[in-house]
Amino acid sequence: MRTPDGIRRAAPAPGSPTPRTAGRGRAAALALAAGAAATALLVATQTGADAAVQGSLAADTQFYKDPASQVVKWVAANPNDSRTPVISKRVASQPQGIWFSNYRPDTVTSDVRTVTSAAAAAGQVPVLVVYEIPNRDCGGASAGGAPDLAAYDAWVTKFAAGLGSGRSIVVLEPDSIALTTCLSSSELANRYASLSRAGAAIHAANPNAKVYYDAGHSSWNSASEQANRLRSAGILTNGDGFYSNVSNFNTTANEVNFAKSVLSALGNPSKLHAVIDTSRNGNGPSGSQWCDPSGRKIGNYPTAATNDAAIDAFLWIKPPGEADGCAASAGQFVPDIAYQLALNASDPTTPTNPPTSQPPTSQPPTSQPPTSQPPTSQPPTSQPPTSQPPTGTAACSVAYRANSWTGGFTADVTVKNTGTSAISGWTLTWTYPGDQKVTSAWNAKVTQSGAAVTATDLGYNGSLAPGASTGFGFQGTYGSNNTTPTAFTLNGAACTVA
Repeated sequence: MRTPDGIRRAAPAPGSPTPRTAGRGRAAALALAAGAAATALLVATQTGADAAVQGSLAADTQFYKDPASQVVKWVAANPNDSRTPVISKRVASQPQGIWFSNYRPDTVTSDVRTVTSAAAAAGQVPVLVVYEIPNRDCGGASAGGAPDLAAYDAWVTKFAAGLGSGRSIVVLEPDSIALTTCLSSSELANRYASLSRAGAAIHAANPNAKVYYDAGHSSWNSASEQANRLRSAGILTNGDGFYSNVSNFNTTANEVNFAKSVLSALGNPSKLHAVIDTSRNGNGPSGSQWCDPSGRKIGNYPTAATNDAAIDAFLWIKPPGEADGCAASAGQFVPDIAYQLALNASDPTTPTNPPTSQPPTSQPPTSQPPTSQPPTSQPPTSQPPTSQPPTGTAACSVAYRANSWTGGFTADVTVKNTGTSAISGWTLTWTYPGDQKVTSAWNAKVTQSGAAVTATDLGYNGSLAPGASTGFGFQGTYGSNNTTPTAFTLNGAACTVA
């Protein structure tokens, strides 16, 4: 369901790219962060909410910002990129979920301790995402997990041993309760029992940790169905609440209403509250598209000042800019996605948290699209500054790789300058032999007229030195024929097909 830096995010099936792989320099970066706590950015904003209507977290709770996150590293490595100021101010400045998704039982305790000790030194609360349940994502883009439930139980115990005694938020296994179609009845019962044991192990290791269970989202299972599943997974005994909307796009208002319906179906136990992922829901969903849809925007900035007794926090559990699996490998940071999410967002120093009590616009369906989708970020709709018009012809090669399903596909295209002169600005054209239609694109502007397709650079990726290459991608639909094109032209020159 998400990420590549080892300690966080989801790991894909064996042999596929890791959505999140732990950075080797994480411990050093976190140690430096702890020492620099005095200069840490304020990541949770007090909005004047009355404590009487707060959730179980204080309104001024500050959440921990990971100095080793993909977006922070990208900003540091790209100071002159035209997108950096927006991404830095509106995305990298904010606290986001830290995913533990790689099965490394020998190091997980120290990996967790590195994060929690740095957060404690800064007086902040880390958001830790546990993502290691066997058969996670039902074999989708973020498939993987521990070898079996016995190994998972042991891994969770080791995870819990790194929590220390400070406050922390544990987001326990996205999709594990909402997405169960791949499990037999006995497998499901065993998973529920294991999730209950996981909550108990975390609380036993650190009573100050809050454990939130998977509630899917408002467009998935009904509130009563999700409540029954949560009850079976031990939330009443071993949970502090549940989370919704992870890696999805539903509006905050709809998610709040859904959360309250789930709480009601659970009997409104006083100890249970909800947290909502608002990392990409500023424009709501894009129809039924869940995999890197275009035109999305970051939502509420992370805060515990929700002004709602049922809602503990709005969090960025899915880091903005990390793909769902369509724009790039699941969990890979894509700057264009982050840029487009942030481009029209408000200034984070003056966040506005909209009312959370608006009635839902529609009843949630009973069938379930996955909450954690292959790539989790979105192909941009508006484009960064464009480059100068292309000059001259070019010697080139093109690699076109498509991933298809019934009626739809994504394609990754790599363009390489195989000539001896630099290219300043490029336009790639081809004609589809089938009935494909491009619907959205990233890292290039793609237009289509009939079967003819034209892709142009976005300025920042328009210069190609001899031997250099660049890539872009798009999503599309087709009726009966998705045959791969065999001829491409770059700036008027025919390219070799790789």
